[in-house]
Amino acid sequence: MRQIAALGFDPRDVRHIVMSHLDFDHAGGLDDFSEATVHLLADEREAAFAQRTTLDRMRYRPQQWSSQARWRVYAAGDGEPWQGFDAVRNLEGVPPEILMVPLIGHTLGHCGVVIDGERPMNVERPRCTPGLRMYQWTMEKNRRARLWNQRRLRELKRRSGDAIELFCAHDTVEFDRLARHSFATPAQYGASPIAAAADAADIRHST
Repeated sequence: MRQIAALGFDPRDVRHIVMSHLDFDHAGGLDDFSEATVHLLADEREAAFAQRTTLDRMRYRPQQWSSQARWRVYAAGDGEPWQGFDAVRNLEGVPPEILMVPLIGHTLGHCGVVIDGERPMNVERPRCTPGLRMYQWTMEKNRRARLWNQRRLRELKRRSGDAIELFCAHDTVEFDRLARHSFATPAQYGASPIAAAADAADIRHST
């Protein structure tokens, strides 16, 4: 909430949250935004609710979900494909240029988020430290699907070049590049191109 306020917005201005998945490090702030509709894949909600495995019980924290009444769920592939990927379009109340692309593997309902026909990893020189590689292996729900989707994303980047920007939400190097300031530096209004674009368009209904 402090980051949102530092960008010049009121947390109540956040009306929509498009979730990649419900792991505790992604869902932990949902309850801060009492006005927001949360969009996610139905398979992700079902897996999170079922808590079938020890891993599921570790990664999903129901105490973070007081926002459940405002969740809107979608079937994977519910819409026209995007760049050869299944896609979920026409999210309720969300501009049409924002859509979800199922990227199953890390979780059973994991997805990428496409904005403006752009964006769901620096794929030019894929590399992974041993510790991170082990973490990915430990947390994956479907190894074959995860590796397949990574290959598809890399191929998409090779085909599209600079026309499509792909980034990972966990990569601080990519965050610094896209936000134009260090992840360790508190957000300042106007410091990022995203904030500047939102200001210019007076976008107050979605983030």
